[in-house]
Amino acid sequence: MRTVSFRFVCFSVLVVLILLAQASFSWAESQSNVVVVKAIKHVLAPPLSKRGHVSSQAERLNPASDEARIGEIADRDREDEMAVDPDEDRVLERRLQEWHATIPAPDAVQQDAVTADTLSTTAGVDFVGIGNGPNACTKQFASPDPNGAVGPTQFVQWVNYCYAVFNKTTGALEYGPVASNTFWQPLGSGPCFTYDNYDPIAQYDKLAGRWVMMMPVTAEPTYLCVAVSTTSDAVNSSWNLYEFAIPSREVPDYPKLSVWPDAYYVTYNQFNTSQTFIGAAACALDRNDMLTGGTAAAMQCFTNMGTTYGAMLPADLDGTTAPPVGSPDYFLNFDSNYQSLDLWQFHVNWTTPSLSTFTGPTNIPVAAFGGPCGDIAIQNLMSAGGACIPQAGTSQKLNSYGDRVMYRLAYRNLSTHQSLLITHAINTGSGDLSGMRWYELQNTGSGFTLYQQGTYAPDTNSRWMGSIAMDKAGDIALGYSISSSTMSPSIRYTGRVPTDPLGTMEGEVDILSTAGISPASSPNFANWGDYSSMAIDSSDDCTFWYTAEYVPTAGQRWGSRIASFSFPNCTGTETPSFTVSASPSSQTVTVGGSTTYTATVTPVNGFSGAVGLTVSGCPSNTTCTFNPTSVTLPPAQNSTLTAKTTSSTPTGTYTLTITGTSGSTVETTTVTLVVSSATSSWTLVNKASGGGQSAKSLTIPATGSGHLIAFAAMFNGSASVSSVSDNAGNSYVSAGARITLSGWSVEIWYAATSKAGATVITPTFSASPTYVVMSSWEVSGLATSAPDAANTSTGTVLSNTLGAAVTTTHTGDFVVSVIFAAGTSFSGITSGSSFTNDFNTGGNGWAHLTSNSAAAGVQQASWSTSTPAGRYLSSTVAFAP
Repeated sequence: MRTVSFRFVCFSVLVVLILLAQASFSWAESQSNVVVVKAIKHVLAPPLSKRGHVSSQAERLNPASDEARIGEIADRDREDEMAVDPDEDRVLERRLQEWHATIPAPDAVQQDAVTADTLSTTAGVDFVGIGNGPNACTKQFASPDPNGAVGPTQFVQWVNYCYAVFNKTTGALEYGPVASNTFWQPLGSGPCFTYDNYDPIAQYDKLAGRWVMMMPVTAEPTYLCVAVSTTSDAVNSSWNLYEFAIPSREVPDYPKLSVWPDAYYVTYNQFNTSQTFIGAAACALDRNDMLTGGTAAAMQCFTNMGTTYGAMLPADLDGTTAPPVGSPDYFLNFDSNYQSLDLWQFHVNWTTPSLSTFTGPTNIPVAAFGGPCGDIAIQNLMSAGGACIPQAGTSQKLNSYGDRVMYRLAYRNLSTHQSLLITHAINTGSGDLSGMRWYELQNTGSGFTLYQQGTYAPDTNSRWMGSIAMDKAGDIALGYSISSSTMSPSIRYTGRVPTDPLGTMEGEVDILSTAGISPASSPNFANWGDYSSMAIDSSDDCTFWYTAEYVPTAGQRWGSRIASFSFPNCTGTETPSFTVSASPSSQTVTVGGSTTYTATVTPVNGFSGAVGLTVSGCPSNTTCTFNPTSVTLPPAQNSTLTAKTTSSTPTGTYTLTITGTSGSTVETTTVTLVVSSATSSWTLVNKASGGGQSAKSLTIPATGSGHLIAFAAMFNGSASVSSVSDNAGNSYVSAGARITLSGWSVEIWYAATSKAGATVITPTFSASPTYVVMSSWEVSGLATSAPDAANTSTGTVLSNTLGAAVTTTHTGDFVVSVIFAAGTSFSGITSGSSFTNDFNTGGNGWAHLTSNSAAAGVQQASWSTSTPAGRYLSSTVAFAP
């Protein structure tokens, strides 16, 4: 709820750039230790239907005639004037001054005309939400921060201090509104039970068919209160309630929640007791444990990012197509240069939390923009947000909250690509006029990049407080508030279909006007929500649901609306089902050996029940078995497929078909099994290393023909290796083991079936690093065309530091491992390691596996140092005979 500006003033940015140039690893060091928190309390709570009743005031009214009846509702049981949240009030008192951003003029991507006068959507329901009117909230602080989620039959709305459950077909109340802490009463005495707090979030886990609720406690001691339903019925389901203590007891302000297959991810802004901003936090909640009612669910947090970054959003999954197996969750905010986005990755490891990582940012350039209403991110400056949004009939102007990206960061996997959508308000360059800047990032397999962007500002009205999402057909909807000096604030949405020109939206629909609602202005308060909410219906993956605030004509207190709509080209009601996936997609095994795959069965559209697993296509004289042979959903479940060959198994490439069956529902996926003959030995022909401040190439002994050349490079700056060549004309490709950390990178490339005669290897970089160290290995007996395994890792340098581990699938792989750290020098391979230390260039480690008959399995080099300090980054690649 607290409104904060987060990023650096200019001199601070300069300091950061200097530190990165000197390879200071300071931010990375602060992220080396993930903080693990266990739930303080857990209770399996009874359904809401058994814990309370809808308010007497609400149940007498018909939502369809709410606006006509508002005048009949007395303000009994409420205070004479709507209060500003006490926390917001303290913020106002601490406001130091107004700051004004440098505003690009004109906005390079502003859309000042619509592509179609009428938006081609089909209206659904449009009914009153919590607020002034029939669905009255006993506490009505400014601002309400309305958000909501939609399930198979219900819409759950949560505003500051109250929540309610609505029938999504009729808009009728099924439960509430009731005070937020009513939800947590089964926990008994404690902060979640005691405090009725702000900034709550309602979510629906589409993969599991469960509701997920979160509320922070900002009083000391600070907590996150989290609830996960046991079914898709928000009223009649029991709930697993959890209470998590906030690491370091900092105040968790402006928390946001997202759903991802491996965790529920959370971001919040940290404040100390004197209300000083001390940085953002990124956390992961153990989703699987909470879905099954685990009594000691864990939360992992990275909390020491410093005050450079704030108001991050975690990517939230839309649809039922999960991200690629092993995908991190993505986090995003806009950068302090006001012309780029920052993208982060959270890899959570529930088995070994110390291996969890939060890395970034990756900087994604966008069209330059300025903050609306003078909103500009200034370190440690607490403000109420610039108030410049005009309203009809009053001199009171509204806050724009243009210093942050707006909830949600919507993620969708469309098979051909992955998409991220985000929006925020900007100044259009015309006085204080604000418009909605929006972006779509796409990942086609090599990372997210900007696909399209636009600023929706087709007239002289101000638009702000947006939320954006995409349906399964690729249609995009953007909801927002709109106001001007000649109109009272209203609620609208616009949208686009995939065939519209990139960066453009069509016309807009006014949700209040279509329902016959005449809004009023807010004469006494600048606060106008911290966010609104655009959600996607899990039943058809086509229907958008938008909720935001407005001021009804019958009073000065805020109200809210809930409306649904869809695009005509997105059709079809999806029935409950499940998906079957497996990883890795291909495995190679030597005759007489065995290998395993992980099959994952994921529920779709609320599916529940048992799914049997079978496999076909196994080669003769081989056994292929599942453990277990049946899984029960939800949530998603894994089973291990083991392929065990014998000495009589024929060599060759086989396609294994994995089939999941539940009644008449059958889903399949395939994996590849390569059976190879006994391996032949490889021989290290030669090796070389060198580099430094002006290094451009590496001189190596002359190469032979038909060999494999592995090439590793460590370098600084924002560069990456674009290509590698040598004077024998060998063709080098990336081994997929690139890692970057705080301005340093390590990459491994290779050339298969070498030509004879090379003496110089030359990498080409995308930028100009000032320090480069390189190493190469030439190996006979390896004519492979692709690595057997590749991996990267980062961590804290210890006396004995483990590099990136790979799991080989062949006997006798040749393995190259590289480690680099800025703050220490490695003295060599740790005693007992199966690797040979080849080089110690610049005090950093470069090694290869000594044995050419090492059994398939985990291979990991370990380096020693007498002066452990800072962070390291490591790359390892295995090549098969």
